[in-house]
Amino acid sequence: MPAKDVYHDAVKHALIKDGWTITHDPFRITYGNHKVYADLGAQRILAAVKGDEQIVVEIKSFQSDSEIFDFEVAVGQYVFYRSLLERVAPERTLVMAVPIRVFTTFFDEPIARPALEDERIRVLAFDPEREVIVKWVM
Repeated sequence: MPAKDVYHDAVKHALIKDGWTITHDPFRITYGNHKVYADLGAQRILAAVKGDEQIVVEIKSFQSDSEIFDFEVAVGQYVFYRSLLERVAPERTLVMAVPIRVFTTFFDEPIARPALEDERIRVLAFDPEREVIVKWVM
């Protein structure tokens, strides 16, 4: 099992504060003879007419010297996980969690938009110090 991301607990606490129930920590995706692990599985009970909303959260810290490199890796991993989830857990939506600092300095910039839009990447921006969700881009 992979090591937890530096922001793992902050995102977990932020989701709980936002009304989510953590169902898997980590969320294991099994396909064929292989297993991959996304950081968290969560669900929130919505109004009865909407049913249950279920997400899988992949946390990205973006701590290397290159945000471009981190973004390339994160997008590739997101697309890979999403393609597996669509086959084994289609009721779950994959969400990439990033610190608000990364969201405002990179994800909200024109360079990131084509990949975010073309690959239908769902994003959760969180404040790691306050352990709260600041923004959802779904």
